[in-house]
Amino acid sequence: MEYIKATDKDCEQIYKIVQDTVTAVYPRYYPGEVVDFFCALHNRENIARDIVNGNVGILKDNDQIVGTGSRDGNHITRVYVLPEFQGNGYGSFIMQCLEAEIAKSNSTARLDASLPASCLYEHRGYLTKKHERYPVANGVVLVYEVMEKQL
Repeated sequence: MEYIKATDKDCEQIYKIVQDTVTAVYPRYYPGEVVDFFCALHNRENIARDIVNGNVGILKDNDQIVGTGSRDGNHITRVYVLPEFQGNGYGSFIMQCLEAEIAKSNSTARLDASLPASCLYEHRGYLTKKHERYPVANGVVLVYEVMEKQL
């Protein structure tokens, strides 16, 4: 297992990981408008921009990309593992790598946790600082946790 910086050539595969994960997992927790919001938020352009800024990593296992993680300063912004690889510790490994990077220059890591991921983050020592609500479409509201961890 290896977590490395993403390059431009990884953009399409990262996009596919994020989209496949959102469309497979999020409908169990959120209405369609929220799923659509996440798919639009994590579009190719945003992923490509984050790669250029050096903020994206990929997790490879047996030469296959199975997950991705992103950060902006001490803010963890995009952690996804393909659904067929979830439950094997890949998400925790990505988080460990992101936290180690952040710890070089910050004493805390923060993130906005979706409902499917909030338990993973709690197990890693993140505490909910506040609950947020964000209107998406058709009167539907995205509810998420703002979480923080001392490193």
